[in-house]
Amino acid sequence: MNKNIIALLFICMGINQVKSQDAESIVLGTKHLFQSKVLNEDREYWVSLPDSYNDDQSSHKRYPVLMVLDGNIHFKSIAGVVNYLSSDAYRSWKIPEMIVVGVTNVDRRRDYTPDKVITVRENNTGGGEKFLSFLEDELIPELDSIYRTEPYRILFGHSLSALLTTHAYMKEKSLFSAFIAVDPSFGTWDVETMDKKLEAVTDRSFKRFFYLATANWGKRNIRNRDRHVRFYEGLNSKCESAFPAKMEYFENENHASVPPIAFYNGISTLFDGYGVSYRDVKSKKQLMQHFQSISYRLSWDFRPPEQLVNRIGYGLLGSRNKSERSKALAYFILNTENFPNSYNAFDSLGEAYEALGDKKKALDNYSKSLELNPKNEHIRMKLSELDKRE
Repeated sequence: MNKNIIALLFICMGINQVKSQDAESIVLGTKHLFQSKVLNEDREYWVSLPDSYNDDQSSHKRYPVLMVLDGNIHFKSIAGVVNYLSSDAYRSWKIPEMIVVGVTNVDRRRDYTPDKVITVRENNTGGGEKFLSFLEDELIPELDSIYRTEPYRILFGHSLSALLTTHAYMKEKSLFSAFIAVDPSFGTWDVETMDKKLEAVTDRSFKRFFYLATANWGKRNIRNRDRHVRFYEGLNSKCESAFPAKMEYFENENHASVPPIAFYNGISTLFDGYGVSYRDVKSKKQLMQHFQSISYRLSWDFRPPEQLVNRIGYGLLGSRNKSERSKALAYFILNTENFPNSYNAFDSLGEAYEALGDKKKALDNYSKSLELNPKNEHIRMKLSELDKRE
C-alpha cells in the first residue's frame, strides 16, 4: 500500500469528532477509568469495538484483543487501520475483527523499563514487571468481564513501550499470544545484558508471534540497527524450528514516523493469508487446510471466517450446474459446525436445503435458527411458508 494512502487513511480514521452545521460526533471509541491495586493509582484505557460487535447477527462472536501501549499517542491511528482491514464495510477482511484497547501513559520511564537503570541520580525505573502485572492480572480480567473477548491477545509497543513488549515476549509465561515491537529502545541492554536475556528464553516464547521493526536513526543508525539485528538473530538461532517472527528495517522512516507504517506491516504479517479471496477457494478441504496452517503458525484456532464461507456457499448455490449447487451444502454445514451459536449460519443452511428441495432439513435448520434468535421475523415467515406447502 502506498505510504501516502496509508497516511491519509490514518488521518481519516483517526478523527473522532468533526465540526459541521449539525456538530455530529464520529465516535471511534470510549474512555474508561480503572483503579489499579497493583499500581496503586487510577489508570485510563480507551476501547474501540468492531463494527459488527453490536449487530444481532454477530451476537455470538468473540473477538481477539489488541492492546496498544502509549494509547494516547497510537490509539486513533491503529484503531482506524484495524477497522479498515477487518470491517465488512470495506470488504478488506485482511485480518480478523478485534477489540482495540489503548492504555494511556502515566510514567513511561517507570512502567516500560523491565530493569532498574543505574544512574548517578536516583530514578524510578524498573517498574516493567509491575506494569505487566497490572495488564495481565487486572486489566485483562476487567476487559474479559465486560466484552466478548477471545483469549488471543496482541501487544503493541513503540520505543520504550516496545522494550517492555519485547520483554513480555521473552517471558516464560504470558497472556499475550503475539507481539509487535516497533523500534524498541535497547539502549540499556548492553552486550552482556542482552546475552543473559537471550540465554533465558525458553521454547514457550517461540509459540508466540513476534514482529520487530527498526527505523533509520541517521548518524546513530548503525548502533541502533545493530542492536535490533543482534537481538533478532539471537532469538532465531535459539529457535530449533521455523521462527514465527519477522524483522523489518524502514530506511525511509525515523523513530517518530515509523509506528503507523510498521503497525500496518506487522499486523498484516501476523495474519498473512487470513484474507483469502473466495475466488481462490477450490474446495472445502483446501479452505480448511489453509486456515489450519495459519492456526498452526499462530498457535491458535483461527477458523475460516463465517462471511467468507457463506459467500462461497451462496456462489455455488446460485450455479446452474447441479453438482456445483450440491457442493454448497458442505460450506453451509461447515459454518454451523464452526459457529454453533450463529443463527445466521443455520438460516443459510436452511435456505440451501430449501433450494435443493429438502424441505424437512430446511425446516429443521430454520427452527434451530429461530431458537437461537426468537426475534427473527424473517425465519418465522420462512417456517410459515414451508408449513403452507404441506
